Amino acid sequence: MKDVFIFSGTTEGRSLARWLASCGVMVHVRVATDYGAEVMESDPNIDVQIGSCGGAEGIARVISENMYEIVVDATHPYATTVSKHIREGCEASGAEYIRLRRADSDIGGSDGIVTVDSVDDAVTYLMDRSGTILAATGSKELDRYTRIPDYKDRVVARVLSTMDSVTRAVGLGFEGRNLICAQGPFSEDVNYATLRQIGAEYIVTKDSGTVGGYEEKVRAARRAGATVVLVRKPDDTGLPYDEVVNLLRERLDLPETEATPVPEGRRKVVLIGIGMGPGDMTVRAAEKVRSADLVIGAKRMLEAVDTSGKDVYAEYRSDLIADYIDSHPENRYVAILLSGDVGFYSGATKLLSAIDASRYDVEVEAGISSVVYLCSKIGETWQDAYLTSAHGRSSNIVGLVATHPKVFTLLSGEDSVHSMCRELFDYGLNDVTVTIGQDFGYPTERVVTGTPSEILAESFGDLCVALIVNRTPDTGNPIGIPDEAFVRGDAPMTKSEVRALSVAKLRLSPDSVVYDVGAGTGSVSVEMALTAWNGTVYAIEKEEAAANLIDINRKRFKTANLEIVRGLAPEALEDLPAPTHAFIGGSSGNLKQIVQCLLEKNPDVRIVINSVTVETMGETLQVIKELGLVEEELVNITVARSRRLGRYHLMTGQNPVYIAVVRGR
Repeated sequence: MKDVFIFSGTTEGRSLARWLASCGVMVHVRVATDYGAEVMESDPNIDVQIGSCGGAEGIARVISENMYEIVVDATHPYATTVSKHIREGCEASGAEYIRLRRADSDIGGSDGIVTVDSVDDAVTYLMDRSGTILAATGSKELDRYTRIPDYKDRVVARVLSTMDSVTRAVGLGFEGRNLICAQGPFSEDVNYATLRQIGAEYIVTKDSGTVGGYEEKVRAARRAGATVVLVRKPDDTGLPYDEVVNLLRERLDLPETEATPVPEGRRKVVLIGIGMGPGDMTVRAAEKVRSADLVIGAKRMLEAVDTSGKDVYAEYRSDLIADYIDSHPENRYVAILLSGDVGFYSGATKLLSAIDASRYDVEVEAGISSVVYLCSKIGETWQDAYLTSAHGRSSNIVGLVATHPKVFTLLSGEDSVHSMCRELFDYGLNDVTVTIGQDFGYPTERVVTGTPSEILAESFGDLCVALIVNRTPDTGNPIGIPDEAFVRGDAPMTKSEVRALSVAKLRLSPDSVVYDVGAGTGSVSVEMALTAWNGTVYAIEKEEAAANLIDINRKRFKTANLEIVRGLAPEALEDLPAPTHAFIGGSSGNLKQIVQCLLEKNPDVRIVINSVTVETMGETLQVIKELGLVEEELVNITVARSRRLGRYHLMTGQNPVYIAVVRGR
C-alpha cells in the first residue's frame, strides 16, 4: 500500500491522518510548528515532521527522496503561498496533488459583517473608528494592528497559548488585559463572554469555516452587538473533506466498509433510526454506526447492532443522554439509536431539543418505519392511512377508525391490542379489518389479520402495531346532525340549528378539552366530540336517566373521546383537567360558581352560555359583569320549522335562544 504525505496544520489534516492510520496506511505529516506536532495524535502509522521544506524546490526534493506518490495539501485556507509551493513541488516531482478545501461556513446573512481583503485592510477600516477591538486573526499578523492609534488601549489580541505566540504578542506591546492566550476553536458562549467582558465593538477574524469556529464568532458578535470585520477567504479550488476521503479510498484501494472519518473541531451527533431490528438498518445507517466511537440507545437497540470496539451507553432518556454526551468530550462521533423511523412518534424530537446544536453537528438518519414494513407485508398502500400512536399515549382510535378508510397505530403489548379491539367491538365497529404486526425484526415476528372479535382470541408479544381498514367510513361533516338521529327519552335536547351555531361559536380545535355542563341527551357533547376528534369532551349531567342517554348516544355516534361525568356542577368539575372551552346549557342555578371554577382552571377559557328564558339571560349578563368576563357577542336565535298541512307548508316557531360568547381574558 502506498504511503501518503500530508501537509497539515488544520483539524481536517489531523482527522484525515488519524483515519488513514486506522486503515493501516503509513502517513507522513509535515507541520510548521512544535505545537502542530503536539496536537497530532500519536500512532505507529503516523510519522510527524516539523518545519518548512524550503519552498517549492525543497518540497519537490522531499517528495522525490521519499518516493511519495500522493500528497495532500491540508494547510490553512489563508496559507496561499504554502499551497502554491506544495502544488509546484508536486508538479516538479510527478506526485499527485490533492487539495483539501475547508467547508464553507453556513452562518446565513451578512448582517453586522464588514468584509475586507486582508488584515491590512481591516486595520485601515478601523483606524478612524472608535471602540475596543478583539483581534482574532492570529499572532503572525499582530504587527499590522500597531498602526491603529492607541492600539495598546483599544486592541485586545487573542492568540494561541504557545511560547512563540505569547512572545511575539508581548514584544509588540500586547499584554495584561489586552492579551488573551487560549486554544480554540471557541464556543459561541465563550466568544460572547469575551466580547462582553472587554466591551468589544469590533472583532477581526478570518473565515475559518465550521470546524474553525467562525460561525460561533459571528453568532456571538450578533448577540453582543459587535461588528465582524471579516478578512475574505482566498479562492480555493480544492475538494471538500468527504470527496478527499473517497478519492483516497479509490487511490489506496481501501474497502468501502472502512469507517468514514469525521473532521475534528465540532463533535458530531447522529440520531439513527435502526428500522425494525437486527438486519433492517439501511446501508447509510449502518455506515454511520460503524463510524461512531460512542453508541447510545436502549438495551434492545444496542443489541441490534455491532458495538464491538466502541464505547456504549445504555440509555433512552433524552436529558441523561444529552448530559452524558456533554460530559464525555473524548467521543467525537456519537450515534444515538432509535427504533423504526426517527420521524414517526420517535424520541428524536425530545433529543433534538435536549442536544445543544450550537455545540455539535447534529444529523438525523431515517430508518424504515413500521407502517411501511407492515403495509409491504400485507400488500396495502399507506398513503391513504391516518397515522397515530397509542403506545404510551391516548388516541381516539374508535373515532379515527369510524371516519377514515385506514388507520395505522403504534401499540404496546397484548393488553393494548385487546383493549383497542374490545373498544372497536363495543362501539359497533366489529366489521372492520384489523391487522396486527408483532415483534418486527425478531424471531417472534408475525402478522395476524381478522375482525376485532377474532383478534381478541389471539395472544401477542410486547411490540405491536396495527392497521385497521374500514370500507365504509363516515366522512361527512359532523355539524348539524338531525335531531331524530339521537336517542332522546325525556331529557331536554338542544335543537339542531341552535346546536350547530353554539358549537361553531366555540371555535373548537381538533385537540380541544371541552366541558358540556348540563349535557342532557348529549347532542351538543357528541357534535363537540366529533369536532374535537383528537381532544376530550366531558359531559357533566346530574340526572341519572339523562347520563344513561348520553352513553347510548356516545356509542351510537362512535365518540369514544366523550367522557360522562355524573354529578352536579361545579362540584363535579373539581377533578377534571383544565378546559380550553366550555358549553353551559344548564346550570341548575349555579352559573356564577360554575364560571368561577372554569376561570380558576383556565383563565383563558372560551365559554358559550345558552339561555332559553329572559331570567337566565339576565343572570348571565350579571355574571359577565361581576366576574369581568370579555364579552365577545350576544346572539338571539329564533328558528321556525315547516310542517305540512295538506298541500301547504306552515312555519312553526321554536323557542328563542340567547347565546352568550365570552372568554376569561
